[in-house]
Amino acid sequence: MADRITALNIAAHLDLVAGFYTEAPDYWVLAEGSHPDAYVKAVEFFAAGAPGCDLDRSRFLGLFSNSQLSGLAELHYGFPTDRDAYLGLMILGPWVQGGGRGAAFLSRIEELARSDGATKLYVGVLEANPRGRAFWEREGFRATGISKVDNTHGLDHVLHRLVKPL
Repeated sequence: MADRITALNIAAHLDLVAGFYTEAPDYWVLAEGSHPDAYVKAVEFFAAGAPGCDLDRSRFLGLFSNSQLSGLAELHYGFPTDRDAYLGLMILGPWVQGGGRGAAFLSRIEELARSDGATKLYVGVLEANPRGRAFWEREGFRATGISKVDNTHGLDHVLHRLVKPL
């Protein structure tokens, strides 16, 4: 069965997203230092956006492989400027990594951002995630020169902003 990408919403998909986070906690362990509360993270997936973004314009997407939710993405508009899109999160479950699905998922996200009028797509990547940064750079993202230290979870993370023209 082919992969499919589906729009998600909190009313219909909260439990599914929480289940995904339970099965694929790796990013959160890296970013926050512990396994996530799956339901808290699932609610945040649908409720948190980039600064100044209108959540009503945001897209919440699921990548399904063999009917299993295998990836998540949240696409926001209006950050850092009105004509920009911001990929707040894109995660694949470890069971589908390495087979080109991330690139295909990103390609569809870029198509959506272009169709919604965005001219650039931004993403933040943790310095502690060199594998993630290598993925973004392979896909055409480049450093903006904007970085910040985030010590929210006591881990002194450095977050780098990358951009790709659409």
